[in-house]
Amino acid sequence: MKNIPDISFQDAENKHSFECLNLTQFFARIPEIADHNPTQPHRIHFFALLIVTEGKGTHQVDLKDYSIKKGSVLKLAKGQVHAFQKNATYKGFLVLFTEDFVMNHFSKSSINMISHLYNYHVTSPISQNEELNHSFLQELNVELTNSNTFARNNIVASLINLYLLRLEREYNQQSPQNNAKNYTLFIAFKNLVEQNYATTRNVKDYAEMLTITTKHLNEIVKEFTLDTAKTFIDGYVILEAKRSIVSTDNGFKEIAYEIGFNELTNFTKFFKKNTGVSPKTFRNSLI
Repeated sequence: MKNIPDISFQDAENKHSFECLNLTQFFARIPEIADHNPTQPHRIHFFALLIVTEGKGTHQVDLKDYSIKKGSVLKLAKGQVHAFQKNATYKGFLVLFTEDFVMNHFSKSSINMISHLYNYHVTSPISQNEELNHSFLQELNVELTNSNTFARNNIVASLINLYLLRLEREYNQQSPQNNAKNYTLFIAFKNLVEQNYATTRNVKDYAEMLTITTKHLNEIVKEFTLDTAKTFIDGYVILEAKRSIVSTDNGFKEIAYEIGFNELTNFTKFFKKNTGVSPKTFRNSLI
């Protein structure tokens, strides 16, 4: 049975919880990677920054292709499914870091601000800032090549922290400010949906988990997505269904069960209602 590969963080010394990979070197060793094919969809259990320094190409994130070029940075969040372009020729770096790395080395206030950058339900995962990327990579390289490794984790974390905060500041210049308390509740709702979507798609259940009313929950979700809480929940279920249809050879009955449907007919109706096509038609369209 083929499933979406789940890729956890592993670095050379298994202790840093971060790594900076040269993309040219990474692409060259793709055929040697045994546990998964990076050009096929795979789910990551860490955070990543794909920074392009030369050339152009595409990168798939949750079944959507994003155009990337010199100066692009693509933010990949923990739990997302992504795939590298086959025979990619663009150059740059892939910065990887774990949730533990963030929790141990970033301040609480920074985590709250940075979380917006990795909220792929609200913001685009791609940004464009060649100057900011260059200065970040230059400072990171200086630290990683320094023979004095004292406090390296803390210094690297500070550089990543500062870089992400500057990206967040750019986003805030272009977007209206939202209520901070509501944003915290929205993130909590998003996390609950990702954890419980196969168990319940009922808005009332999520409101009770958050100890707020369904009306309040709908108001919060509309503030950040312009959609209702029910639309958000169903949208996430559809995303997980598409991930499984595209990235596994599991039967539709098995996929339906995995995402919370006891009957295939109910899943098929739900999928067609939300996408306009049946699961089979969707899979065939991608072959």
